[in-house]
Amino acid sequence: MHELSLMDAVRQQALEQAALHGARRITAITLRVGSLAGVEIEALRLAHTVVMADTIAAGSRLVIEAVPAACFCAACGQPFPARDGCCDCPRCGRISRELLRGRELQLASMELD
Repeated sequence: MHELSLMDAVRQQALEQAALHGARRITAITLRVGSLAGVEIEALRLAHTVVMADTIAAGSRLVIEAVPAACFCAACGQPFPARDGCCDCPRCGRISRELLRGRELQLASMELD
């Protein structure tokens, strides 16, 4: 379950930022997770509970912002949704080699006390 190591990296970032801002507690953590990131959301939620225990983020809410995958078609000059990871342009049928978004796993924001 690589979600534990991913959440451990989030924990490190969150605690560093909380310390920089003099926070006593982290009440919520918001992550942006791309549809092609290869992350199991429920496993990430479980990892959040485990990894944040015994820190100032224990009991914090985990908010997930889903980021749908999108590609760019060089031939059409337009972005398009990459449903199911499929990168062929719905307008011209050409396969895109440029993924615009969908692999994200980012610490987007936190609520501090």
